[in-house]
Amino acid sequence: MRIGVLGAGQLGRMLALAGYPLAKTFVFYDMSGNPSAGLGEVIIDRDGQYLDDLISRVDRVTYEFEHLPVDVAERIAKEKPVHPCPRALQVCQNREAEKTLFGELGIPTPEWRIADSAESLQAAAEELGCPVVAKSNTEGYDGKGQAVLRSPEDAAEAWKSIGHPRLIVEKFVEFRREVSIIAVRAEVGELAFYPMAENAHHEGILRYSIAPAPKLEKHVREDAERYIKALLNELNYVGVLTLELFETAEGLVANEMAPRVHNSGHWTIEGAMTSQFENHIRAVSGHPLGSTDARGVSCMINIIAEHGDIERILELPYAHVHLYNKGERPGRKLGHVTVLADSYEELVWRVKNCAQFLPGCPEFKSTLSEQ
Repeated sequence: MRIGVLGAGQLGRMLALAGYPLAKTFVFYDMSGNPSAGLGEVIIDRDGQYLDDLISRVDRVTYEFEHLPVDVAERIAKEKPVHPCPRALQVCQNREAEKTLFGELGIPTPEWRIADSAESLQAAAEELGCPVVAKSNTEGYDGKGQAVLRSPEDAAEAWKSIGHPRLIVEKFVEFRREVSIIAVRAEVGELAFYPMAENAHHEGILRYSIAPAPKLEKHVREDAERYIKALLNELNYVGVLTLELFETAEGLVANEMAPRVHNSGHWTIEGAMTSQFENHIRAVSGHPLGSTDARGVSCMINIIAEHGDIERILELPYAHVHLYNKGERPGRKLGHVTVLADSYEELVWRVKNCAQFLPGCPEFKSTLSEQ
């Protein structure tokens, strides 16, 4: 089976690496003119003139990045199966549509408003009560297109800095930690849930993911599984879906969803019986799903901006290095390291030992510090 992948970045690369043992081949369709997947066939097409070529060469299509034109996915879906469905793309590209769907499905979210001017942004901040987070309604990711307002008087500056004609304004959530749940749904409706991950961000970029999330109460996990199951079934979804959440004193609050394999699930390559990448390929190919059980405990560390001393990390018997074949630059994800252990206590020491070889890596902080 030949699978078309919309996008040609590191997620596409890892999808292909998981799919080759299942005798899948891949064609990447890149609309940026700057592909980095580094393996498989690549069609570079900035203006859509080669889309029919892609359709003619593949059996099924998926995507590794949600910020792509929905009409491209819809055009392909008229002739070949596209998983996940184009509607999932449409929803996640529009924060207002996403939050509205969450509300319809009973998934808790921060209280929110829409602003289409600096004046309405100030009014929303006054109504919700500061601090609030203003985000571009479309196109933002990895902390881009966002601003925190500590006072309604910050509205004019925030509006100018974001530079988007329509914003979603959310009341700031007092949370204990950020977590995510990754689930996969097969064509026949079969569902599987990965253990939840605890995530630590720095400057808007994910730095650490620990899985299974320590000190996670059973009812919290069950709530997360219920929320993501509602989304999967409502969208008639096929493939891997990620739901990012805040854990608060009152329970979980949803931040956003990602209709694809996700950075907070990279630990599954070594840390789970079946990685998120293999299960996504299984799902979009029509195969049964693999086990999502964890193998011990894991921490994924993102390599950001600089590669650091990779040779020293490769000497560590518990560390698994994944490099994306990208050049160094500020804020860029260059790869990741997954650290494995048999206990959380052992994991803390191993992660700190590994992180010392990564320049600029923020201090490792998590609920594990309280162990």
